[in-house]
Amino acid sequence: MELNAPTLVHSIDLDLLARLGGAAVLGLMLGLDREMRGHAAGLRTHGLICFAAAAMTVSIIALYGQLQGARMDPLRLYEATGAFIGIIGAGLIVFSRGEVHNLTTAAHLWLAAVLGIACGAAQWPLVLIGGIVSLIMLTLLRIVERRWVDRSD
Repeated sequence: MELNAPTLVHSIDLDLLARLGGAAVLGLMLGLDREMRGHAAGLRTHGLICFAAAAMTVSIIALYGQLQGARMDPLRLYEATGAFIGIIGAGLIVFSRGEVHNLTTAAHLWLAAVLGIACGAAQWPLVLIGGIVSLIMLTLLRIVERRWVDRSD
């Protein structure tokens, strides 16, 4: 597998701005739904996580290119991100009065991190598809749940 061309982080250029800016905007869009519902992780949390994941990815790709892949394992990026988001997600999930709360928010943060990594790696088709699918899941499926799923049981 061939990695993206390394992004040298020595200057600000359009490619770097697109990767980081795309992640910031997408993270804010993903967090908008959570914010409007009054959940703990909203605009700022999603925006920061998505942006941070993109910045981390840009950095690791640049380091990989600078070191010509010597002693580098880019998969550790996903491992570290997964562990970090797992800690945040575990802190969000609450069991109260016989019900589990914030599972969707925790899963959504994980998606924001993955899409941030994709933005940082300039995997634009993945970013587009992931962003559209997640927004559909959060908006359209909520309407379907409210209309056809009886929660009074």
